[in-house]
Amino acid sequence: MSDTTAPSNFIRTIINEHLQNGRYDRVHTRFPPEPNGYLHIGHAKSVLLNYGLAQAYNGKFNLRFDDTNPLKEEQEFIDAIIEDVRWLGADWEDRLFYASDYFQQLYEWAIQLIKDGKAYVDDLSAEEIRQYRGTLTAPGQNSPYRDRSVAENLDLFRRMKEGEFPDGSRVLRAKIDMASPNMNLRDPVMYRILHAEHPRTGRAWCIYPMYDWAHGQSDSIEGITHSICTLEFEDHRPLYDWFIESLGIYAPQQIEFARLNLTYTVMSKRRLRRLVEEGYVSGWDDPRMPTIRGLRRRGYTPEAMRAFAELIGVSKANSIVDIELLEHVLRDDLNAHAPRAMAVLRPLKLVVTNYPADRVEEFAVPTHPQDKGNPETRVVPFCRELFIEQDDFMENPPASYHRLAPGQEVRLLGAYYVTCTGVARDAAGKVVEIHCTYDPASRGGQTPDGRKVKGTIHWVSARHALDGEVRLYDRLFTQPNPDDVAEDEDFTANLNPNSLEVLTHCKLEPNLASAQVGDSFQFMRQGYYVKDKESTPDHPVFNLTVGLKDTWAKMQK
Repeated sequence: MSDTTAPSNFIRTIINEHLQNGRYDRVHTRFPPEPNGYLHIGHAKSVLLNYGLAQAYNGKFNLRFDDTNPLKEEQEFIDAIIEDVRWLGADWEDRLFYASDYFQQLYEWAIQLIKDGKAYVDDLSAEEIRQYRGTLTAPGQNSPYRDRSVAENLDLFRRMKEGEFPDGSRVLRAKIDMASPNMNLRDPVMYRILHAEHPRTGRAWCIYPMYDWAHGQSDSIEGITHSICTLEFEDHRPLYDWFIESLGIYAPQQIEFARLNLTYTVMSKRRLRRLVEEGYVSGWDDPRMPTIRGLRRRGYTPEAMRAFAELIGVSKANSIVDIELLEHVLRDDLNAHAPRAMAVLRPLKLVVTNYPADRVEEFAVPTHPQDKGNPETRVVPFCRELFIEQDDFMENPPASYHRLAPGQEVRLLGAYYVTCTGVARDAAGKVVEIHCTYDPASRGGQTPDGRKVKGTIHWVSARHALDGEVRLYDRLFTQPNPDDVAEDEDFTANLNPNSLEVLTHCKLEPNLASAQVGDSFQFMRQGYYVKDKESTPDHPVFNLTVGLKDTWAKMQK
């Protein structure tokens, strides 16, 4: 039964038609990653789409690893994908499967096609197969081994399985049509010889199915009703249908949608791997990476990911989504839930000269001021010496400057009004200390005479400050389309040399000492930050998740 409150799209329209005309009486989807790398935000869209459809129709959702290439697959990737899909909120219940679960069945089906004269063992090399395949404008040529007898093909295929032949010496190909305008139907390879250890089956097999041979049949075995794929698989659908029809087995319906493309981002696994292997980033979980691991470390939430996926929807046409839309959705989520804290990233000392040197006060400040129904407060200490941001003081400010300047009064957030009376300089003449006086009657930010100030700045008590490191992340690329480069360059030419700035002498309010890795906060007047896994008890590290400025929202007005 459909969830009528969910937004409609062309995929739901197709599913509704199938349920109405009786083609299917249920909905069963799956997410089928290859365990040869880490998931990225494009995969997240697919996970949430497939799981969301299953939820909307009270159906089922499988997680299945298409683990057909032991040369590139590792248990590390399997474990990471399971964790990331679970983090996104998708629940496959007890339906965790692997294409390798079906290796014996796939082998038997390959035997069936050989017996039906629809598959043959080919001795051409990989390069020769490419040459014989033809081009988009020229038909391919039949392999000289295409007309082997059924008996010879069965014998050779059995010997391939038993490990008699070296890697690359033979393959099993489907016998379809070398003149087909669809290149995927020009006798595609079904099996290759690989004497390699598989993460799950070990060395039980030395022939492995190609992705295109295993994919559709795995869907069939699992009873998938709607096989949701990205657009690059549209030309593969006739091949999947040919396999299903030739075997006479249950047929899922493949539906293609446009993959997610984001500005200032690359999604290609090959490109992401280069960034990692060539040291442009610190790893697959570098907070600048579009991997789910990187996004999690950056402070993205599963709620924001789900809201973003729902907002952009699904389409049949390729397009590029502005990354500012993603940041807007994330900012909305964090604004509603992230507790507030004060952090001075580039500290400048402020001395309240008329405040007693040995006195310490405590101020209760709202932890969730954005939520008027949440009365929670936290206590921050105040003393004679404080830290403020360097940018919150200017000796010769313009008229529009409302922060601290000689003779100018500002509000210290939640504490007192202070007026700048002077500065102290180092030997080079640089301002290293601000001197102020405070108005004792302005405690809590109000005064008996009702006077107002235009500027409010945040601060941290110097005596109680927590020393920490803050990493400021910017976009990894300087161009909206990272592949937009000169002919003699590649996408790395557009890498942003200023995508990471590390601030090592930050001063944080002492309450942040209890923050756990993964906890997010809004640093007042700064942005949203998350505690990083590289933190230690003596050296907390926070990553910038997203700034407070929302240019996308302003553009929509």
